[in-house]
Amino acid sequence: MNRAIGGPAVKVRFALPAEDLRPFVTTYYHTDVKCSPNEAWLEDYLHPEWPNLRFMSEGFSQASIGPGELMDTPAFSVSGPTSLASRFRIGSGSSWGIGLMPLGWATFVKGKAGDYADRAVDGTTDQAFAAFHPLADALAACEGGFAAELEVIEAHMAGMIGSPVRNAGKIAAINTALVDPEIATVSELAERVDMNVRSLERLSRKAFGFTPKLLLRRQRFLRSLAQFMLDPSLNWLSTLDHHYHDQAHFVRDFKRFMGMAPSAYAKLEKPLLIAAAQARMAIAGEAVQGLHEPEAAD
Repeated sequence: MNRAIGGPAVKVRFALPAEDLRPFVTTYYHTDVKCSPNEAWLEDYLHPEWPNLRFMSEGFSQASIGPGELMDTPAFSVSGPTSLASRFRIGSGSSWGIGLMPLGWATFVKGKAGDYADRAVDGTTDQAFAAFHPLADALAACEGGFAAELEVIEAHMAGMIGSPVRNAGKIAAINTALVDPEIATVSELAERVDMNVRSLERLSRKAFGFTPKLLLRRQRFLRSLAQFMLDPSLNWLSTLDHHYHDQAHFVRDFKRFMGMAPSAYAKLEKPLLIAAAQARMAIAGEAVQGLHEPEAAD
């Protein structure tokens, strides 16, 4: 199942994983960029999100999580969970991405999410991602187009499901509570998942990358940002999550997560992110990865 949202330079396609993989994977997505001779690349900002694996078969890209110099992106790159915007630049070419739920990271990756929070690494040289090395090689060798490459990804991911990891039920329960817009405080989150606050803090840092307080703050921000991405004609006041006290409260969060004021962000061109938000919404029912509700594992 997929849908394309295209423009003169960008085409983004999303596909849902098989049902037994949905507790672990948000979506698969393919990006195809064609730049003009007068514009060698497109530049955009990616909002905070859950971990992602990206496989670039051709072209070039550069990225930076948070402020800093843009660095070349390896052919197989992994970004951990983020609480900062990622600035990126991409030239003509194509790439695949796999979005991981927190439970997907805990199940498929041999490393704590907290150790990779707000970081991007070369997945080829980092042995925490060894289970994906055969997939990176297979995609690099595949020349069959979107359908054939998606089939390669689906076959590899289907073979990765094994025995449940420790605390799988708690990780899924925390994730479900985080996307509930009525959960606003750490104490409410702890009560919902039947954990004491200290245990919740430890598991949150390990499996989600951040403290529960920061995660709740991030979710509140993402709910507001998603409304704007689906309809950029809206003003910020009409997109605010009901947990924001006032516009100033939202502006503080926006600067914390995106590194700029809402007014500055609104003026930027968003050649990739608007297309991706619309395509993701059409397939998965959410405009941003961080708002995906996890499905229960069997």
